[in-house]
Amino acid sequence: MPIGWGMPVVSERCVGCGECAAFCPVHAIRVCGRAVVGKGCTQCGLCVRYCPVQAIRVEG
Repeated sequence: MPIGWGMPVVSERCVGCGECAAFCPVHAIRVCGRAVVGKGCTQCGLCVRYCPVQAIRVEG
């Protein structure tokens, strides 16, 4: 069940560094060239906060 403010969306600015995945407490992000947010996302917002290139935004 989502607990946050909306679903994270990864833009083309993503450089595939993996910082978002490293901070994801439920391991819902994988990096395959670019970050991909999976169904297990709880919408906590940590990926948005820790992305060094601001490639992740929230929709919803």
